[in-house]
Amino acid sequence: MYSGNICASMRFQPMPVNLPALPFSAKSASGAAPPPKQTANREREYLRSHEVEKLIQAARKVGRNGNRDAAIILLMFRHGLRTAELVALKWSQVDLRAGYIDIRRAKHGHDSIHPLRAPELRALRQLQRDYPDTQYVFVSERKAPLSTRSIRQIVARAGLLAGIPFPVHPHQLRHACGYYLASCGHDTRAIQDYLGHKNIHHTVRYTQLSPQRFENFWTD
Repeated sequence: MYSGNICASMRFQPMPVNLPALPFSAKSASGAAPPPKQTANREREYLRSHEVEKLIQAARKVGRNGNRDAAIILLMFRHGLRTAELVALKWSQVDLRAGYIDIRRAKHGHDSIHPLRAPELRALRQLQRDYPDTQYVFVSERKAPLSTRSIRQIVARAGLLAGIPFPVHPHQLRHACGYYLASCGHDTRAIQDYLGHKNIHHTVRYTQLSPQRFENFWTD
């Protein structure tokens, strides 16, 4: 690599060269407006609860790891897990006897402890039987932690098999959790704590689209 001092010390007489006119100059390009943001090809950025159930059923019927893949989708939805949070989940965070799970949030979010209900408890106990003696909850057949890429593939495949009319990605399950809790009329602050949002503005998006806000507008 040559520095500016070296280039400046090279003394030569440049030969005149006739170059074709460029369609734009560096000066004009720097002041140009940025290209418009590409919109997603999905109809919406969240899934409805009945669509999540379809994903779970579809994932359970595929391959040798159907129970594991169904449990992935169930826990991501029920606890609003990001992909990074799911793959980092360890059995030391899960208390099957007391029915609690220690959620450790990524992106400097607020950690919390969530209750585990019967569907999750059954799924987690099945995982312990299928993949014994593992440190991480979700592992491959070789008992290695799943990658975030594997989770994206599992969820996308389930979306195709379930007949969801747009591409499905894991973060839609986190949004599905938020919208579901808001539609049930839960307090915005409680949803914020449940999802681990540092800023409540990230939570308000769910309550803004909740139909519960307008239930009493018409009384007939």
